[in-house]
Amino acid sequence: MTVEREAGSLSPASGGTRRWTILQQLLLSPELTAVAGTIAVFAFFAINAGHSGFLTFAGTRNYLEVAAEIGIIAVPVTLLLIAGEFDLSVGVMVGATGVVIAYCVTSLGWPLWASLVAGLCLAALIATINALVVVWMGIPSFLVTLASMFIIKGATLAGTMLALQTTQIFQIKEALAGDWLLPLFGSSVWGLNVSIAWWVGLSVLAAYVLGNTRFGNWIYASGGDREAALKMGVPVNAVKITLYIATSMSAALVATLSMMLVNQMEAGQGEGKEFEAVTAAVIGGAAIGGGFGSPIGTLFGALMFGMVSQGFFYTSIDDNWFYAFVGAILLAAVAINKYVRQAASRPGRRS
Repeated sequence: MTVEREAGSLSPASGGTRRWTILQQLLLSPELTAVAGTIAVFAFFAINAGHSGFLTFAGTRNYLEVAAEIGIIAVPVTLLLIAGEFDLSVGVMVGATGVVIAYCVTSLGWPLWASLVAGLCLAALIATINALVVVWMGIPSFLVTLASMFIIKGATLAGTMLALQTTQIFQIKEALAGDWLLPLFGSSVWGLNVSIAWWVGLSVLAAYVLGNTRFGNWIYASGGDREAALKMGVPVNAVKITLYIATSMSAALVATLSMMLVNQMEAGQGEGKEFEAVTAAVIGGAAIGGGFGSPIGTLFGALMFGMVSQGFFYTSIDDNWFYAFVGAILLAAVAINKYVRQAASRPGRRS
């Protein structure tokens, strides 16, 4: 941009160009729709349900806990989407890894750290298999992880029934009484469940990695133009395998946090979480086609999802409208993001 100066100051034309450049940057921000949507949703429920508990500490805690459970999974899902891939198995992975961790604790008497290692190893193994099939065989990730979702779901339910004659495991915290690692997953911070701290911390960490490291650049390059990335020396396959593993491990983390909160584990737990995580990521600005997205935008997308999920309980609106409302928000977010990016990216200047 050419800067015109007169008497040591910027000309009106230059000022107009700068203002338009700043506006373009704002409109192109992946977080824009999620932040605006979150404010609108909060205002809606504050006005319509503020008097019935939505604005209380308990109400705030409820939607933050829901948002945290979605958001922890949605963070690596966002990175995976930016890299141009998809994982439909992450939801049922919550139940699979959770059952392994809970079984090791209650039936085998293992400490929490060893049980966590077992759950994380299972997550990493399955994720690696999924990723290798995708990157080496060239099968679309949607189909690979869809098949994996059914396999994991069936194996988890059948295996748990075979081993325990039930799909539920209870009294997990009692078995971990005095365990030095328990506060990291089963405590509260200022009256809020520790899962919220995990959610915010992982979102900030992912944003830093994406925006300030070479690995973050590799993620963008892998999803933006695979062939160009390979020519530049980007280890595309290794990047995608790493992100698949991180996504599955996030499911194990959610399983651990959830079982500590309710003191039980269900083999079918987490089913459907994959769609909630993808919804939060897309609302947060992630593009399904890859190359675009923001963990901070996803944080607001998950927060919006949590508000909507719990907000209906404080209104007279039928709860059955919840998913219709979420679907409408998702469609609106996709349409707005596409329109705004196209409009802001058009060549030309405004003064």
